[in-house]
Amino acid sequence: MNRRTFLRNTGFVAAGSLFVPAFMKPLEAMALDELSLYKNLVVIQLSGGNDGLNTVVPFGNDIYYQKRKSIAIKPDEVIKLNDMQGLNPNMAALQEIYDQGWMTIINEVGYPNPDRSHFRSMDIWQTGSDSNQFLSTGWIGRYLDSNCQTCKFPYTAIEVDDSLSLAMKGETKKGIALKDPAALFRNTNDPFFKAMLQNDKEHLDEDNLGYLYKTMIETSSSASYIQNTSKIYQSKSTYPNSGFANQLKTVSKFISSGLKTRVYYVSLSGFDTHVNQVGQQGNLLKQYSEGMAAFLKDLKTNNKLDDTLVITFSEFGRRVEQNASNGTDHGTANNMFIFGGKLKKQGIFNAAPNLSDLDTGDLKYQLDFRQVYGTILDKWLDVNNADILNKKFNTLDFI
Repeated sequence: MNRRTFLRNTGFVAAGSLFVPAFMKPLEAMALDELSLYKNLVVIQLSGGNDGLNTVVPFGNDIYYQKRKSIAIKPDEVIKLNDMQGLNPNMAALQEIYDQGWMTIINEVGYPNPDRSHFRSMDIWQTGSDSNQFLSTGWIGRYLDSNCQTCKFPYTAIEVDDSLSLAMKGETKKGIALKDPAALFRNTNDPFFKAMLQNDKEHLDEDNLGYLYKTMIETSSSASYIQNTSKIYQSKSTYPNSGFANQLKTVSKFISSGLKTRVYYVSLSGFDTHVNQVGQQGNLLKQYSEGMAAFLKDLKTNNKLDDTLVITFSEFGRRVEQNASNGTDHGTANNMFIFGGKLKKQGIFNAAPNLSDLDTGDLKYQLDFRQVYGTILDKWLDVNNADILNKKFNTLDFI
């Protein structure tokens, strides 16, 4: 096997992640004892533009049924939370979570001059930019750049995936993308990999290959730390048999084993429901809700729920009126979910969407999504949100 083939097969070229340098291993070991208690943030991305109105259903508003004659959720099927809104019936697994006070629903979250492109709107949400501003770093990446107390090592932020989202990329620091810590550890302990690290040090001075080889060196150190720390924990909780639930199970394993990670990133895709929405979205919401319920109960069992905050977002919502294909088209404002054991305001955070006051058929946002980010940065991650978001955003009282 030659060098090029090895790099392609092991995926280090495509990983796009930055890892702990080998020369910092003594500092890495010291860091394990620096913090015994810290807060975790889990970010869940629903890709495709989830329809918020059929997720948190405004069953108390007649306009909802007028605009969605064939796809509206019937009132007797809604899991009612108050006299106006309730959950999609496929989200029954979250009813107990809601009743326990572990869930907050924030209605009509968006931003000025919204963009209906999947790619552009996702960039806006991941970078925390204005709609007319283009940033090359993510909001979590800039948090890593901020030299916060716990940002010394790249495993401060882990995305449970094969590639790293823009949200996790900073100017000088990046998170780690991995699905299977054991597989990463095996790859970095491959004899050919080790031989390359020992015999090709001259490449460290080359611009392109130098970055690659440094990344490989750093990968080896982080892979060992993650594997050796997380392998000691074996979850006794039962999770649904889905890819999304498996991602959450991995996050729970990392949190419960004491991994010194502050931010985790997980995605569930398929929410672009232009055609025959009810069945497609229902299946995805069922996966989401059952996975989340298992995850939160697992954290509670391991006394980690109070130290964990989970947020869920999608790049945009859908238009209020259904289309001719029993689906919905790209919209604007949407709901966000917040989960945790120490929520300050539980349940429904703000007023239900106003369906009689629309912007050319779309919901008007009540809250800027960067107010949610700003609240998390200020109150959970202990950094000034203006330093990360490039301007100061007022915080909210959900934590």
